[in-house]
Amino acid sequence: MNLTQEDWIEQLEADSNAVILDVRTEDEYNDGIIASALNIDIHQGPAFISAIEALDKSKNYYVYCRSGARSAKACEIMNELGFENAYNLLGGILAWNGEIVAPD
Repeated sequence: MNLTQEDWIEQLEADSNAVILDVRTEDEYNDGIIASALNIDIHQGPAFISAIEALDKSKNYYVYCRSGARSAKACEIMNELGFENAYNLLGGILAWNGEIVAPD
């Protein structure tokens, strides 16, 4: 499901079962992330699918990339794999008005 920046943040902040998922490359991830984001690069093909399949399907996933295109595709893939709650950040991190932090 695609959410505007405002809706994504509002829903995320109210969600005690949330996981933030960054589907950009490792280099992009290292440039700065939305706090506590987990990185799984969608360009890794089968490795991406394996990593997604290993995630807890009972969680709610807030997915982003650079502009929103890769994360939209990631949400589609997650839905196909049985994830009911995958939310795409429209506009990606480029449109993000919140804090961007260095990964741990």
